[in-house]
Amino acid sequence: MRIILTGDSFITRRTAHDDPAVNELHDYFTKADIRFTNLEVTTHDHQGYPAPVSGGTWAMAPPNVLDDLLQYGFTIMNIANNHTLDYLHDGLLATEKELTARDIPYAGAGRTLTDANSPRYVETKAGRAAFIGVTSTYSSGWEASDANRYVSGRPGVNFLRSDAKHVVTNEQFQVLKDVASATSINSDQELLVKEGFELGGDGDEVTVGNIRFTTSENVKGASRVREPHKADMKRLIASVNEAKRQADVVVVSIHSHEMTGTAKDQPADFIQQAAKALIDAGADCIVGHGPHILRGIDIYKGKPIFYSLGNFIFQNDSVTHLPKAFFDKYGLAEEATIADALDARSHGGTKGLIANDDVWTSVVVDMTWENDQWTQISLRPIDLGKDKPRYQMGFPTLTNDQEVINRIGRLSEPFGTKINKDGEVVC
Repeated sequence: MRIILTGDSFITRRTAHDDPAVNELHDYFTKADIRFTNLEVTTHDHQGYPAPVSGGTWAMAPPNVLDDLLQYGFTIMNIANNHTLDYLHDGLLATEKELTARDIPYAGAGRTLTDANSPRYVETKAGRAAFIGVTSTYSSGWEASDANRYVSGRPGVNFLRSDAKHVVTNEQFQVLKDVASATSINSDQELLVKEGFELGGDGDEVTVGNIRFTTSENVKGASRVREPHKADMKRLIASVNEAKRQADVVVVSIHSHEMTGTAKDQPADFIQQAAKALIDAGADCIVGHGPHILRGIDIYKGKPIFYSLGNFIFQNDSVTHLPKAFFDKYGLAEEATIADALDARSHGGTKGLIANDDVWTSVVVDMTWENDQWTQISLRPIDLGKDKPRYQMGFPTLTNDQEVINRIGRLSEPFGTKINKDGEVVC
């Protein structure tokens, strides 16, 4: 079984008719049995209302961009990410309707949590593959939920939370307690606990806002440790266990912006733990995306973990509609245009994602499986046109850029993964 994996497809424009770059990728992709991407936009004709908080850009694209993704040859998509509910439930349901109308399987979101967490299958002559989608990066309230005997479920994303433990010295702990007491920062929360609307925390902890701190005698300095939420992992592991009995290959797609410290190219501690736990449960491959740049590759127990494949298509600065909240954020007048708003965010193209060189180059993974093991993993560099005007940026072209291979090689070294100059994973 041959599988193509790509990162984020933040597509907001139509491809040009008979574009040679599209045709080249189509011809390459369709040699594989399965072709995957992360759909990071909602696709609908203004259904739904803009959410109070977006994933950074209210991501709405015309539904016919899905036809262009089909032209590339994609056969399965993840839709769990930090843009899934940019237009709330109606936007999600409209996107699902457009995907279903085109017979595109998708994972990671749905009308209930069971829908969102369920494996999606792709049938090929080489075998059956299962895909499970989940996101650790999303806005509060976007979580899907299941029905009970009293009320219906709620549409949303399949979510992975993290439990953070902030450990400080005894001296720092006392300062935090004093600050919390003097400012009454926790008074609302304390009342909710007292009246039974919230559960109380550990007596050995102090909370500042919604951040919990603890201490111990042996602590020499402050630190933060995050772990994947146990209930979420139980749900995801159950889905992997089901998929493993129903498919030849199981792929889990994880959308995660979280990082180690301020190093955007380093995956968060809890994501690394979650990825390995899912492989322990039976997953064959973890494909990550989210930070819009590459992260390293780990081979854990013989199974690949791609912590981020960066972008496949990235047109964050080509949206055609934005809500008033976006304009207000940047202090723009009522008569300001979309181009004005995008210029304000990027300081005229000098700040943010549009100015980050690493955003505009990435790789496509070409992977072959035989008898439950990968036999070849090849990385093909792509370029998304950083030097073009922003209204032309964002579509991929296959390249032979050795620096891209070198970069992902450097990022993979700490995991013990070696990549040769031809972009082949050798161990």
